[in-house]
Amino acid sequence: MDDVQWADADRLIWVEGRGAVSTLVMQGLTTARRDLTAADINVRGRVGYGGGEFTVNGDQVVFATKEGCLYGMPVAVGLPQPLLPTFGMMASPVLSPDGRWVVYVWSDGETDLLGLVDSHGKMWPVQLQRGADFYMQPTFSPDGKRLAWVEWDHPNMPWDGTRVMLADLAGDVLHVVNLHHVSGDNVTPAAQPQFSPDGKWLSYIVRDGNWEQLELVSLADGSKHRLAYWAGWHLSQPAWVQGTRSHGWSGDSRWVYILRNGRGRTELVRVAVATGAYEVLDTSPYTWCIQLTVNPTREAVAFIGSAPGVPDRIVVWTPEGLHVIAHSTTERVAEAYLPTELEVSWKAMDGTDVYGFYYAPRNPDFTWQGLPPAIVAVHGGPTGISPVRYDPTRAYFTSRGYGWLDLNYRGSMSYGYAYMEALRQRWGEVDTEDAIGAAKALADQGLADSKRLVIEGGSAGGYTVLNALIHHPGVFAAGINLFGVSNHFLLDLHTHKFEKHYNASMVGELPEAADRYRAWSPVFHAASIRDPLAVFQGAEDVVVVPEQSEIMVKELRANSVPYIYRLYEGEGHGFRKPETITDFLLQTERFLLEHVLFK
Repeated sequence: MDDVQWADADRLIWVEGRGAVSTLVMQGLTTARRDLTAADINVRGRVGYGGGEFTVNGDQVVFATKEGCLYGMPVAVGLPQPLLPTFGMMASPVLSPDGRWVVYVWSDGETDLLGLVDSHGKMWPVQLQRGADFYMQPTFSPDGKRLAWVEWDHPNMPWDGTRVMLADLAGDVLHVVNLHHVSGDNVTPAAQPQFSPDGKWLSYIVRDGNWEQLELVSLADGSKHRLAYWAGWHLSQPAWVQGTRSHGWSGDSRWVYILRNGRGRTELVRVAVATGAYEVLDTSPYTWCIQLTVNPTREAVAFIGSAPGVPDRIVVWTPEGLHVIAHSTTERVAEAYLPTELEVSWKAMDGTDVYGFYYAPRNPDFTWQGLPPAIVAVHGGPTGISPVRYDPTRAYFTSRGYGWLDLNYRGSMSYGYAYMEALRQRWGEVDTEDAIGAAKALADQGLADSKRLVIEGGSAGGYTVLNALIHHPGVFAAGINLFGVSNHFLLDLHTHKFEKHYNASMVGELPEAADRYRAWSPVFHAASIRDPLAVFQGAEDVVVVPEQSEIMVKELRANSVPYIYRLYEGEGHGFRKPETITDFLLQTERFLLEHVLFK
């Protein structure tokens, strides 16, 4: 499940992944579910890392497809109809309140812009706004006369610095007549603009020191005031994808609901617009909730919720309690086989606290003696988070006798901006140090066998895997690298536009940082790897191209290091096909049985 939105007071629409294909599904609070799209249509935003798949307004739904097209269709009865030619990549469509127009984010990989097309596809699409390097989260005012969005420029990522913009619209074919910069700048990220239903306010989330605040700007006079701020809590998550939402307005504009997150967990908070008074609403047993959507007329909100023992679900909160609308899996695995989290921490060499969540092996059909083997899992990003949520890979291995530690190294979000920025100009160094610290913490705290530790990660996490094996041989008995970065120079040359300058902030600017590029590019030090390594790669990955894995495999082969390599056709930066995921799990388990478990 990638997103969920209210169609009206009684019906929810969400994106449901079914292997390599994503489908739009609708269900009422008291009616049966039905698919809105068939298997021949793959609903998927394609700008950057995706997201922002669809929008709904009354009886109209508009969605993007993997092939690069926008479709519109009635919610009640009807077939999808293309709104524009298949060209480029689409995301984040939004319908005007009168249903006539669709604004969307468009990219061809070089130019990004906001496009406009009529909701029936009769008009040739036009460029509504361009000039910035990136666009995200367009949204119409209730009267349809204004549009807000987020934009930013290279070399920033969206958590570095962005701008919330507000435009006045006019004309028979809408166009921008006045443009206002509302909040944010090159060093201050601002995100998620939303209009209040009564048309009085524009809300958005903006950085405030180490944390974030929800700010309101009056659409009458431009005055601003802080509605919500809590030290120790973020109000947003890293915007790796389009369409992320963590706050929303009640239909009567009296309340704003917020999913705040801190130390890897979320809470649902309701804030009174008139006074700023707030209350924390009970969402247990769900520890991680995303994609908040507020019912337009009822006192109800929906979200995607999960916990270590609870796979993703579509959940509705009302004052009467929580109601599960849909399950992402059959949930046939009993809770007794699913792990529970233990928050752990340790000191880095500079005295900073580093954090993680440890999950002990759990399987009621077996017992063991002594300390278990354990896997240190390193999340991607590197600006990201391993939250307290369900992870099927984790559950697979903890049910087979492995401990599992989700590492939130310095550079992770959910612990304040200072913690996130500790990785700047030190990527490779700090995350690797924290991975080694995690291995030591597992041994020192009596949680795992220090001789049978494994390090695992994908993308930026795979990069940490490689550096840990290179610079600290013998700490881990083996490594598992999923499409990991191995060459910073190659990454600069071949990665997609979204991350084209990510290395500039994380490693340094070329040519001045060439020595750091070489020092922390695993490919130049691959001869130092002695521990067994499993490598997995998608053949269609455009973020970390297959060459990044294949040059490492060539070095492993030349140095007679035990390894396996799997290249999966039809997969990109992350695996979707059930057969791929099954093969990855079986191959990894077999690899660890041979090189770790009986060591």
